[in-house]
Amino acid sequence: MPQKLSTEIITAAIAGFEQQLVHIDSQIAELRAMLPRGSAETESAAPGAATHQQRKMSAAGRARIAAAQRKRWAALKEESAPEPAKHERRLSAAGRKAISEATKKRWALKRAEAAKAAVEAAGKKSARARRAAVRAAGKKSARARKAAVRAAPAKAAKKKAPASKAAAKKVAPKKPAPASEPAAAEPVG
Repeated sequence: MPQKLSTEIITAAIAGFEQQLVHIDSQIAELRAMLPRGSAETESAAPGAATHQQRKMSAAGRARIAAAQRKRWAALKEESAPEPAKHERRLSAAGRKAISEATKKRWALKRAEAAKAAVEAAGKKSARARRAAVRAAGKKSARARKAAVRAAPAKAAKKKAPASKAAAKKVAPKKPAPASEPAAAEPVG
């Protein structure tokens, strides 16, 4: 069981330790006196030595330092200031149209050269072979274009829907024959 300490015992212990502290401090002082003067180690090692208080700067001094710093920053910003952004150029409608027309013309020439090269490659082959070579180059012959133009109105007329219900009944496809009648066999060719 731990022994309870009375206040008298505690105060006597404190007094004894303080006497030891005074004795040790006097011995430390004697040893420091033996060292040469101005030694940095002695001043920093001494726990009881007087410490230097930090100097306080006046408000005017802080203001001068702040003004000088602002001046330095302003000079740096002027040196590294980016050039003003250039106005972004835009293409006018006329310019865009000119570019488009030039591109179309260039591609037309390219296709014509390819067709001419295909015809020359076909050489003295038959007319059918030359037309095939031209079609392979991506260009239809004049005769084929004219035939397509003539056929277009006829195809459009066939696809046109009837105007009324009566006309729709006339044009409606015929119903298939009933299953009871035998269908004529068609030859497979």
